[in-house]
Amino acid sequence: MSQTLKPINAAAKLGVYLPATPPEFQQAALTREDLDALRADPPEWLVELRRNGPFPRDVVAAKLGISRSGLARAGVDEALDAEQIGALLADPPEWLLRERRTQAGVVEEKERLRRER
Repeated sequence: MSQTLKPINAAAKLGVYLPATPPEFQQAALTREDLDALRADPPEWLVELRRNGPFPRDVVAAKLGISRSGLARAGVDEALDAEQIGALLADPPEWLLRERRTQAGVVEEKERLRRER
């Protein structure tokens, strides 16, 4: 018998924002096989969420090239969609430029430490 996943965990594994999913998904206990089936043949709602959002914080952070902590520092606590992310990338506010520099420094330091090992 396969273990079931809570909807929040299934949404995270699919990279989607749970409150934007259909009610039946939000209330479902999915198995790993169900999750694999959704990945292999995604329904239209899943395709649309992956394309346009709204996106969960980790996806928003990755698309902006910053950390989730950087989002928090900037006071961005809501899910953003593709249009909102595109607007931020097209005309980056100072907080985004600062957080991208911070993230680049963190990545650089990790790489330096990896090379030293």
